[in-house]
Amino acid sequence: MTETGVLICGHGSRDEEAVREFELLAAALRPRFPGYDFATGYLEFARPNIRDGLAALVARGAKRIHAVPGMLFAASHVKNDLPWEINSFSAEHPGIDVRLGRDLAIDVKLINAAADRISAVAPDNRSDTLLVVVGRGTNDPDANSNIAKIARMLWEGLGFGWAEAAFSGVAHPRVDAALDRATRLGFRRIVVFPYFLFTGILVKRIYAATDEAAARHPEIEFVKAAYLRDHPLLLDAFVERVEEIAHGNPVMNCQLCKFRTQIVGYERYAGAPQEGHHHHVRGTDGDDHHHHDGHGHHHHHDGHDHH
Repeated sequence: MTETGVLICGHGSRDEEAVREFELLAAALRPRFPGYDFATGYLEFARPNIRDGLAALVARGAKRIHAVPGMLFAASHVKNDLPWEINSFSAEHPGIDVRLGRDLAIDVKLINAAADRISAVAPDNRSDTLLVVVGRGTNDPDANSNIAKIARMLWEGLGFGWAEAAFSGVAHPRVDAALDRATRLGFRRIVVFPYFLFTGILVKRIYAATDEAAARHPEIEFVKAAYLRDHPLLLDAFVERVEEIAHGNPVMNCQLCKFRTQIVGYERYAGAPQEGHHHHVRGTDGDDHHHHDGHGHHHHHDGHDHH
């Protein structure tokens, strides 16, 4: 029996295929840490939730738990919801050492994984091809800016003629608007790459929007690149996050965090209390009305839970 457990923390999805892919990634990580116990937990829409995942590890004998966010960027889920879950559980289990790792963030491994996914569908001569990198979109400008940076690095690194950043919801430009703009820039080929870990409702909408744009513009070739999924370099990045908790000091980049710094247009968030907004999932079947399609997914930090 091991006294060290790893909890891979997911957001959760109503899409069963997305949850299956998350579980497959967690299963692929287990052999990399033969001395650790493993579990998964979700903020919403799927089971087990974060608290139940932590409890399962403790029930199997864990005294130390490394909680790793299975999320690309540190927006509200990583900055507030997961810490709230971890801190609440720790307060109720003072004998258990639970430590939260950092998000995957902008990482050379993930950029190389993204380049592999794009290169698999894009021709070698890319000067006449436009790349559209689509992120999930949040109400955190720091997290959104990462998509612009990744798009730029892939644009220059892979030799595309141009690149656009877009979002599946919450932030702008949305996918439809970005594709509409891209069709007017004169490129004969457009590659659409969802910078997502797993499939789900949003990735499927991105692909559907690409198909619709292709039908409207038969003179342009539209190509859909695969998302990150189980790329070996993604697994390596997760391994690094676990090892940081065990042997290092996992610190998120908070330089432009709207909760720590007065960012233009987001001044009211600075210094807001850290609280979770997903605890309503406990005791439910996960099929609630917390939307992630750009309509209604807003986190408030004024001391009141608005969900």
